[in-house]
Amino acid sequence: MEQQFIMRGGHPLRGEVVIGGAKNAALGLIAAAILTDDTVVIENLPDVRDVNVMLDVLRELGAAVERTGSHTVSICAAGIRELSINDEFIRRIRASYYFIGALLGKYHSAVVPLPGGCAIGSRPIDQHLKGFRALGTDIRIQNGCVVAEAKDGLKGTHIYLDVVSVGATINIMLAAVLSERKTTIENVAKEPHIVDVANFLNSMGANIRGAGTDTIRIRGVKRLHGTSYAVIPDQIEAGTFMCAAAASRGDILIKNVIPKHLESISAKLVEMGNTVVEYDESIRVIGSAVQRPTDVKTLPYPGFPTDMQPQISVTLGLARGISVVTESIFESRFKYVDELARMGGAIKVEGNVSIIDGIRSYTGASVNALDLRAGAALVIAGLCAEGITTVREIGYIQRGYEHFERKLQALGAEIQLVEDEREAQKFRMRVG
Repeated sequence: MEQQFIMRGGHPLRGEVVIGGAKNAALGLIAAAILTDDTVVIENLPDVRDVNVMLDVLRELGAAVERTGSHTVSICAAGIRELSINDEFIRRIRASYYFIGALLGKYHSAVVPLPGGCAIGSRPIDQHLKGFRALGTDIRIQNGCVVAEAKDGLKGTHIYLDVVSVGATINIMLAAVLSERKTTIENVAKEPHIVDVANFLNSMGANIRGAGTDTIRIRGVKRLHGTSYAVIPDQIEAGTFMCAAAASRGDILIKNVIPKHLESISAKLVEMGNTVVEYDESIRVIGSAVQRPTDVKTLPYPGFPTDMQPQISVTLGLARGISVVTESIFESRFKYVDELARMGGAIKVEGNVSIIDGIRSYTGASVNALDLRAGAALVIAGLCAEGITTVREIGYIQRGYEHFERKLQALGAEIQLVEDEREAQKFRMRVG
């Protein structure tokens, strides 16, 4: 039996929780460490599976990677000799493609497996490849890998992204910082972790302007140097606990956050009748006993994040009335709806729209986490349900949430990570 979460719902979550570093920023920063032969120190690094896989790949390439505690790592890429990645684990995470941009930027050559990650819809890397080709790279797909080579080096140019892409924006930045001349990238994504990667590169001596706007301008430099840098707080982990507070009718103070990054989530929770109080580096969410329905549409930042769509949908499932959620980013992000239906959720999906008819309570059931964020959403549902819920396939959840069950336990949740059926049975007997 694989690891599972088993929980008994019905307890409002109360207390304080500290948010870790942003996984999506950390993955870009780890790849960016390749771009200098000096040592870089990354602090506030989340101890999650995706991050650990990226660090393992760096070691296999020849970099020196040393952890100091759970959340700080020093990386020296001076020893990298291998420019081809052949790691089965890297195929399981989406951010493997950042190694293409970083290895191209530093060594003008890379062989990297096509990315994996959660099955939430079509996520082609055509915009990444378009950017690399514009910079002077010859690219082909061979044996499931991207084979990229810039024999004459990378030359700055003008790039217009056909669609707003977080991954392509970061990847092209990684490739362009050491290129000759100036690169301008238009129609870029504006997410906080893009700004964080740009700030990290600038702290290494890069010349990047405009991150967080529609246009990023990069003037290539000859070399980058070492730095010490702390990853920004995880916007999605924070939003997950915000929804957990609202759905459970609890009261949680969420610490180590940047409230501005959470404004779209806060706005929807307030529309539902919940109380949201912002402080300098924390945010408090008090769930209302009676919550109103509302409509949500996922959009690129600063709009409502697609990575929060399952969590807000679970929360809306307990509001009084009809809510409509429109998914405009990933077409397959409603797969979890069938799992939520096992718990009594009343959601009808029509194309990229879900219609949610609020119910009084979810009921316990055995469900599967089909992707990272859907898995977290099903845990929230289980903590609000009558009876016992088991969430399987929690490896997805562990890709992006550090010690999720421990943080929830500290808030009063009856939840346990179990390794076998004997442990699960003991939990059932203990909670009655």
